[in-house]
Amino acid sequence: QVQLVESGGGWVQPGGSLRLSCVASGSIFSLYAMGWYRQAPGKQRELVAAITSGGSPNYADSVKGRFTISRDNAKNTVYLQMNSLKPEDTAVYYCNAYRVVFISQYNYWGQGTQVTVSS
Repeated sequence: QVQLVESGGGWVQPGGSLRLSCVASGSIFSLYAMGWYRQAPGKQRELVAAITSGGSPNYADSVKGRFTISRDNAKNTVYLQMNSLKPEDTAVYYCNAYRVVFISQYNYWGQGTQVTVSS
């Protein structure tokens, strides 16, 4: 079992920056791939960025060059640095931990943190 707690959301003007953090507890953090998803009102949840247990990142096309995902295994924490924010980045952002062991999948979610980009 993994518990995930996000923080760092808030309101920011277009062009601004925010850094989201997600602290994990309850299992071996370094074994999990970690991801940030977001869900805007009336839309499906979508993957924003993910990072493998080995530290390889990947990004949705809409955030490439603006967002950076990173992890600190010593602190059991994954970060999402968001720069050049746009109004369309407004959403609830969720942290995700994912691991596959043989045929079993382990998938955990945080409670979400609101990000609002507006002037």
